[in-house]
Amino acid sequence: MSGGLLDPALNRAPESPRHIHLIGICGTGMAALAAMLQERGYTVTGSDQNVYPPMSDFLARLGIEVMAGYAAANLAARPDLVIVGNVVRITNPEAVALAELGLPYLSMPQALGHFFLADKRSLVVAGTHGKTTTSSLLATTLHRLGSSPGFLIGGLVEAFGRNACAGAGPYFVVEGDEYDTAFFNKVSKFQHYRPHCAILTSVEFDHADIFPDLAAIRASFAEFIGRIPADGALVACLDDPVVAELASAARCPVIGYGTGAACEWQLTDLRAHGLAIDFAVTRRGTVLGRCILPMPGRHNGLNALAVIALLHHLGFAFDAIVAGLAAFEGVKRRQQVRGVVRGVTVIDDFAHHPTAVRETLHALRLAWPENRLIVVFEPRTNSSRRAVFQEEYARVFGDADQVLVREHVPLDSLPMSEQFSSVRLAADLREQGIAARAFPDTEAILADLDRTCRSGDRVVILSNGGFDGIHERLLAQLGRRA
Repeated sequence: MSGGLLDPALNRAPESPRHIHLIGICGTGMAALAAMLQERGYTVTGSDQNVYPPMSDFLARLGIEVMAGYAAANLAARPDLVIVGNVVRITNPEAVALAELGLPYLSMPQALGHFFLADKRSLVVAGTHGKTTTSSLLATTLHRLGSSPGFLIGGLVEAFGRNACAGAGPYFVVEGDEYDTAFFNKVSKFQHYRPHCAILTSVEFDHADIFPDLAAIRASFAEFIGRIPADGALVACLDDPVVAELASAARCPVIGYGTGAACEWQLTDLRAHGLAIDFAVTRRGTVLGRCILPMPGRHNGLNALAVIALLHHLGFAFDAIVAGLAAFEGVKRRQQVRGVVRGVTVIDDFAHHPTAVRETLHALRLAWPENRLIVVFEPRTNSSRRAVFQEEYARVFGDADQVLVREHVPLDSLPMSEQFSSVRLAADLREQGIAARAFPDTEAILADLDRTCRSGDRVVILSNGGFDGIHERLLAQLGRRA
């Protein structure tokens, strides 16, 4: 067999594998999976094109061998099982060699389901927005409740100092990503996560590189909901009309949460206290008490409410749940203060979808109503680099005082007429009275911030990538000021 055409009959785990090899091991989820497999006693190796910190250091500390670059020679030892990362394409030389050698293979989601979810009650957090934060709140609170959960989450959870753990308890928390699984399995990752219970936060159009329209996304979420067994539960944000419609077809009990009257669990009387909030928790018309959360914004309050609703359903006491939430240490890259130098606060956030940008900035405006909010935005995802959200982005920066937009790295597969324009976004924002400018690169943005930042400013950096190390470079730059 050649040409990268994998035999579907080999898309399985062998009965007693000893050596497991991961192609694309330096991805966040793949590296975490490698660590958990090693913890289970398997011999683990891997390969990746981009072997650099922090994942290279993480794997090195574990003593996991990582081969730099993809090559047929990486499979010379004939591992018992090969796990193929989402980053790998059909033409990858290692994938071609995998086909020629006829070795058993799985995707990362398939491997997680097989090795870690089969004997657990899988709690899957799905939705366009809030997955990482809500998963982290859920796993951390379960930990505080003494449940020793397993988890695999797309961000580094401060309480654990990592993003994954096999766990000794009965529950496993999974961030349920709707992105596709692998080149040989073009279904959403969450279809492999065996949900016993799930949280559904929101459903909007996203991932324009793999979904043609909202209908395709809805279909994938509908299939996922159909996988929840009748004795499980769906905790659904009924404020979202698409979620409400999808939930109406669930075969399991639906526990509604949100702010609307139709919700069993309601968030009311939210109050902001800097980067923290507190709110009243109402269930079926009765106020159970208040929840304090060390995160800003109504959207984070709703994320916490979803966790309260699910854990209450699982039998945990309300007072113990809210005590656990109050002790939440946060998630890296979610409204994370990276430092304060000369009175300038630098905040890192992952927001890239228009709705996430709007909610994040609104939360930070509530936290700091008197301070100047300077927003630095890097359109970096496949969707944000397309024109599909051009007009929506122009409507979501209203809480900013200044907006600095980096030019995107062009997508080779699309004509420029179908790609996002930072220049146009800046012009549209200026028409609304927002001081906005487009910049060709990170260096130009740093130079502008060096000229304009003053004590009291909050600089919010929005990107789903490393953004050329802009956070630490800005802090260092501020520290060099006379």
